[in-house]
Amino acid sequence: MSIQAPERLSFIGRDIERVDARLKVTGRATYAYEYPAEHVAYAYGIGAAVARGRITGIDSSAAQGVEGVIAVLDHTGAPRLGETNNRELLVFQSDRVSYRGQLIAAVIAESFETARDASQLVSVSYEQDEHDVVLTEDHPASFRPEHVAYRVPEVSVGDVETALAQAEITVDQAYATAAAHHMALEPHASLAIWEEDQLTVFESSQYAYEARDVIAKLFALGPEQVRVINGYVGGGFGSKGSPRPQMVIAAMASRVVGRPVKMALTRQQMFPVSGYRGPTVQRVRLGANRDGELTAFEHRAAAQTSRLHDFAEPCTTGTRTMYAAANRFDTHRLTRLDVPTPSFCRGPGEAPGFFAVESALDELAIASGVDPVELRIRNDTTRDPSTGHEYSTRNLVACLEEGARIYGWSRRRNQEAEGWRTGHGVASSMYPTYQMPSRAAIVAYPDGTFAVRLAAVDIGTGSRTALLQIAAEQLQVPLARVNVEIGDTSLPYAVGAFASLGTASWGHAVHLAGREMRQLLEGTDTIPPEGLRVEVDTAEEIQARPAKANAAFGAQFAQVSVRRHTGEVRVDRLVGVFAAGRIVNPRTTRSQLIGGMTWGISMALLEETALDPNLGEYVTSDLASFHFASCADIPRIEASWIEEDDADINPVGVKGVGEIGIVGTAAAIANAVFDATGVRVRSLPVRLDDLLGD
Repeated sequence: MSIQAPERLSFIGRDIERVDARLKVTGRATYAYEYPAEHVAYAYGIGAAVARGRITGIDSSAAQGVEGVIAVLDHTGAPRLGETNNRELLVFQSDRVSYRGQLIAAVIAESFETARDASQLVSVSYEQDEHDVVLTEDHPASFRPEHVAYRVPEVSVGDVETALAQAEITVDQAYATAAAHHMALEPHASLAIWEEDQLTVFESSQYAYEARDVIAKLFALGPEQVRVINGYVGGGFGSKGSPRPQMVIAAMASRVVGRPVKMALTRQQMFPVSGYRGPTVQRVRLGANRDGELTAFEHRAAAQTSRLHDFAEPCTTGTRTMYAAANRFDTHRLTRLDVPTPSFCRGPGEAPGFFAVESALDELAIASGVDPVELRIRNDTTRDPSTGHEYSTRNLVACLEEGARIYGWSRRRNQEAEGWRTGHGVASSMYPTYQMPSRAAIVAYPDGTFAVRLAAVDIGTGSRTALLQIAAEQLQVPLARVNVEIGDTSLPYAVGAFASLGTASWGHAVHLAGREMRQLLEGTDTIPPEGLRVEVDTAEEIQARPAKANAAFGAQFAQVSVRRHTGEVRVDRLVGVFAAGRIVNPRTTRSQLIGGMTWGISMALLEETALDPNLGEYVTSDLASFHFASCADIPRIEASWIEEDDADINPVGVKGVGEIGIVGTAAAIANAVFDATGVRVRSLPVRLDDLLGD
């Protein structure tokens, strides 16, 4: 049997509506908390009221007397948990409190409302210790971490100190970014169901297999005894890339009460429990000749973590692959404080790191008198400066030139009218291209339809649609004949949705499976009723890739208006041009890029999770006080891309677009603010009083 069409069908690169769009807008897409379960109970967490200390007593008698309350769990009677390298997940195992809001108990009841109300009746007493929640660049307890996002924490090439001493122009400045939270529309939620020694968890997770393996170890189960289902996930941005305490509590509670248990964090609980982008303090030192050509590049970053689990924001790792400079040094310092554990957040490392780097580049442009776009072009490189590896593709210059053309950079003018002054800024963007092994299966049925199966996840990015396009093109059949099944650990292994590696990793597996299926069908006359199945693993092909540097690049251009008498900043226009490999679906790609750039506006001007140092508590713990860009803050955003196909990375030529839109945006806006006002703001977010002067 042959499925070769008379004319080759082409789906990659086509603007196709999301296959799950109607399900979502009509409310028929089922998220973790919405799955039905018979005789379900509800858990509600209780957070610690001190930032550091010890629980000396818990009295839950009043709560247990409330009608509808089934049980109250705390460290005095909760089941013991097994192994994990993340102590954030060892819920109810100790009387120690490591940060304010840490979940220390949970009420299980017949309804969410009953559990929530009864939680107010649980009385907790503490022995409170002095706490430390403030990050400083030179904190006495800081240390160099063992790794930052699976990379080495420090790289040194050449002699930076000598090069800086000999440089004709130098920049030496400190930059800072504020803490900020992900706050995905869908809260972190779980439904746990035990059937004898088998556990099923419906989970708002970006990585089902990781959640499965973690929960299996915690409850001393084999991986085959746990099934995690994450069919629809309402956003994550990194916060759902690893399991959170509510999943453990739901599973623990379900085992204790012998019933299915649902648990969803409230919006307020998400601030201490669900991860966040930690604050950073960074220092950048640049040395250059009078033409603006870099001779020395140093980038130091200080970040915070909790006392339970180390997480280091990888601020300087992106610096390693940007701009030619023979002498380079970057390093990270980490400080354990009495705060929740930070986590990956959209553009982890590069988003805060490039604010510092691209602001410093702008300062160098001013000092050297070289146009900011031209300065970046002069310092482009064809090899990774830290490793010497050639890039598979690197189109930063093309992005800068095309962005300047679209924006009208050469025609820009500073104007003032009715108290508003305009300014223009530019910054480069970069995000590393990752790919990890995944598996995919395709089943062909006698009626001419196909099922594509793998444990990928769609967190709102359009993964289902992209995988459908890749599969249909490789199988050479219409889209309607292919069904994509994802979001379940009963399906072949797939890496999670993070680090912009989803489509690159899953698409590679689907491509290989489709190719193998076509070859099988070309030599097959009959398909059995149960179908023909092929399954592939990309591990071997990934291992054989050439040793090249891989990254996506971009350029961001911003126009702002600043009101002279109030310091109010408005972003009038954003232009972003990117080189991110082959674009599978222009519609979902543009959506991702615009979403990232929109978040960049928030990062530059609005977002800050404020921490009260006296209480050790986040005081902006709802969506009213935690400010982010709304419709009125969003200007005309233009996102486009350079045609690029990187076959060295994977046979589809995909790099990834989820992260790169936010990288560089905040720096472009801050640089535009300087252009408008002459005031260099080196700490985000830009505040009104930064621009008002004395």
